[in-house]
Amino acid sequence: KAPPPVGKLSILQHLVASYKLWHEYMPHIPKTSRYTLGEKIDACFIETLELLFFAQYAKKEQRLPTLQKANVKFDSLKFFLQLLWETNGISAKQYANISKHLVDIGKMLGGWLRRVEAETAQGLKAHTQSSARTKE
Repeated sequence: KAPPPVGKLSILQHLVASYKLWHEYMPHIPKTSRYTLGEKIDACFIETLELLFFAQYAKKEQRLPTLQKANVKFDSLKFFLQLLWETNGISAKQYANISKHLVDIGKMLGGWLRRVEAETAQGLKAHTQSSARTKE
């Protein structure tokens, strides 16, 4: 089966592609960082993937908190990756390669989060208005 066209990849598919790239880099990280920052970054990738997977199938009322957790985990991933680069655990080229992917993922996640926040706000507003009508 052929993979979907690049422009049509879901956020999960983008994150999986980024994780595969990260997975290629991990064995080459110096041991002093591989078992600290390297494992932390790996865990952040996996947790973000898991949370985004859950968010896709979550009930409407559970989607926003799940996406908010994913966003925090994703920001942690970017922070620890930058720290790894700053401590010379990965090269500037490796950091740039993976960062390109993460920027796109961040835009997708931010858009998804804003859309769900707006839907949630509309749902709460509609619920509040209908509750006010029933009290009258």
